[in-house]
Amino acid sequence: MTEPSPFPAPRRDLCGAMHVHRRLLNESMTYRARRAQIEDRALQFEIGRLSSARHEVITIPVVVHVVYHDAEENIDDQQIMSQLDVLNQDFRGTNPDVSKVPDVWTSLVSDVQIEFALAATDPLGKPSNGIVRVETRRTEFGTDDAVKATATGGSDPWPTDRYLNMWVCKLGGGLLGYAQFPGGPPQTDGVVVLHAAFGTTGTAASPFDGGRTATHEIGHWLDLFHIWGDDDGACSNDDRVADTPNQADANVGKPTFPHVTCNNGPNGDMFMNYMDYVDDAAMFMFTKGQRERIDACLEGPRAPFTVASQTRRAPVAAPAKQPVPAGGVMHDGDVERLLHDSERLTKEVLEDIHNMLGLVGHRPSG
Repeated sequence: MTEPSPFPAPRRDLCGAMHVHRRLLNESMTYRARRAQIEDRALQFEIGRLSSARHEVITIPVVVHVVYHDAEENIDDQQIMSQLDVLNQDFRGTNPDVSKVPDVWTSLVSDVQIEFALAATDPLGKPSNGIVRVETRRTEFGTDDAVKATATGGSDPWPTDRYLNMWVCKLGGGLLGYAQFPGGPPQTDGVVVLHAAFGTTGTAASPFDGGRTATHEIGHWLDLFHIWGDDDGACSNDDRVADTPNQADANVGKPTFPHVTCNNGPNGDMFMNYMDYVDDAAMFMFTKGQRERIDACLEGPRAPFTVASQTRRAPVAAPAKQPVPAGGVMHDGDVERLLHDSERLTKEVLEDIHNMLGLVGHRPSG
């Protein structure tokens, strides 16, 4: 029997990702334009006009910034590794509790084909364990991104186009975590998680001791919305994914299947989806439609991670056993495909950057 955690369970409150999203929409024309481009790409994937060229698992390097005021907030390496273990199960669909998905939705369960590993080298190429520890005078943080900068009591990010930055700290207001959607400022890109909702050991407190807060927030980082569409029960908005039923509002605790809202019977809400608000022990699936949206993200704003992962995994071409064609070089088939995909993705990223810079530099005439 598991002993109760000596640390108090956090009060469930709204994930802060939508708060950050709406703030950036209000503050930045560039962010609004970038989000429009990202949504257009996601739609093209959903309706089948674009499809993913990715067939391999990609590995995303992670740096964990542990920002602590009290000693208990300085979580140990074991707790961090327990979180990585959960992520690697959840994003591969190998989590043991996936067997609890109702039969009507088992065909929708998806292996997202993403794995996470602590960074082996720092931005300067020096060996690293992927963990940064920073003591702070601040007793707690909010959604204003202060935890993401040394100047405001936090820890500066590593290059956000090369690492998934995760900040673990004490959050105020009952927040479990928040993330920045793709398209936001690079200096604040990443995921923030409450220390008591991170991993499965140490300070992780029930009912959020299953590591699913990080799974949920990384879902946002990969462009997934809350499954209910954040419309305060109006049933007029959704998560822009076709195979997740529309539902009225967030579910909490451990609902009983079926839970019907928004005329979505007989099966009701897919409350066991990682992008709902239920307890960690009650969420255990991504869908194929969510995988498509993530693929659109990984071949759009997050493309540098796909290219880098493919490059790391590229096999070394064996000595040619056939004459090299005149004017060309003989490549292994996988390397040839990698070069083609990398060139295509790089061109798309550069085009997005060009468009963004054009928006930033635009000034009304007259």
